[in-house]
Amino acid sequence: MNHTNKNPLHLFEGFGIELEYMIVKSQDLNVAPVADALMYGVTGNYSGDVERPKISWSNELVAHVIELKTSGPAPALKGLDHEFSQEIVDINSRLNKTGHQLLPGAMHPWMDPKTEMHLWSHDNNEVYEAYDRIFSCKGHGWSNLQSMHINLPFANDLEFGRLHAAIRMVLPILPAIAASSPVFEGKFAAHKDARLTCYRKNQAKVPIIAGSIIPEPVFTEAEYRSKIFEKVFEAIRPYDKDNILQNEWLNSRGAIARFDRSAIEIRTIDVQECPAADIAIAALVVSVIRSFVEETGLPLSSQMKWPTAALAAIHDGCIESAELFIISDSSFLRDMGFPGTKTTAKDLWQHLFEAAISRGDATVKAYASYLQTITHGGSLSTRITKSLPPLPQHQDLAAVWRQLGHCLAANSQFGSSSSSSIKESR
Repeated sequence: MNHTNKNPLHLFEGFGIELEYMIVKSQDLNVAPVADALMYGVTGNYSGDVERPKISWSNELVAHVIELKTSGPAPALKGLDHEFSQEIVDINSRLNKTGHQLLPGAMHPWMDPKTEMHLWSHDNNEVYEAYDRIFSCKGHGWSNLQSMHINLPFANDLEFGRLHAAIRMVLPILPAIAASSPVFEGKFAAHKDARLTCYRKNQAKVPIIAGSIIPEPVFTEAEYRSKIFEKVFEAIRPYDKDNILQNEWLNSRGAIARFDRSAIEIRTIDVQECPAADIAIAALVVSVIRSFVEETGLPLSSQMKWPTAALAAIHDGCIESAELFIISDSSFLRDMGFPGTKTTAKDLWQHLFEAAISRGDATVKAYASYLQTITHGGSLSTRITKSLPPLPQHQDLAAVWRQLGHCLAANSQFGSSSSSSIKESR
């Protein structure tokens, strides 16, 4: 969200969405570090950014990933999937000329980062080289994690506190609806959301950078700076003598405060198979966050009291089992407005979906069919897993991810019918 603090947007007056995709060879779907050639073909130089009126392109860190993002705060989420899809079609048409394409999903299923990771070597590369020197980017946690980021604005300290409290409530269950990374290194991962498993560990040398992923209960800018930023900057200083990384974006919690642009950025959502599925998830997530901001069921004072450890425990369970995780924290379920003391994360999301429809949320209603595929058929991780044999071979993975590539190109969802046809074709 590229606005400044001079005229900040108020709560829910704008939305910033970022979607990341892997670039692969069309013939074999192997990783292809050609993002710089793609950008050069548009701008005539090796810039990391291509500015467009509605959806811009950018590169961060590695040469085999392209990020699409709203060029400024979008006034509404509805329809954004079509804007993203148009850019994907454009990019694919350019990549196809050299035998390449975009691939969706949060992790490439057989990438070997030790041999296939290539840092972006052009603008801003001093930042990437610093990360590589300190943490080594030749790992999945740096080079094979594609996500959707949702940026939500706040105009002042009061709005920041309300928004941060609400986001902390919703963060723990995001992997249950958004997991799309059940496979890496050619086999099933131990967890349904393998991307977040890797994300949690990629800066283990300085663990306070990511903390518990669920951010601490801080609700003013001054408190955030003293309890999070100052500690993060102090911890990295021995490794960052030139102060290259002393910036707000160093913070790697699952939601990070960006006071430089008056927004909170949610980072724990795996990218899906198509923009329609991404925006559907964003619409429901934002609707639930808004219900907490507006205190429709739980007072702000009660939201603020939730300890990080309790929320992180639920988050860890959803990373492991996605929508099948059984939530037995009755206090959490009560505060989420669920009428019961124990349930699966899937049933909780179904309840939250129905509640959003009952509130008359027009955006959620517009994407209801996509959300129903997820609430009924399971997360994309579950749908991918169901479409594969118990011990998938390379050709099995290639068949599924080729179908996912088709879903991205057509802005269509990977559902049970797609999965069945893949199984039957083997």
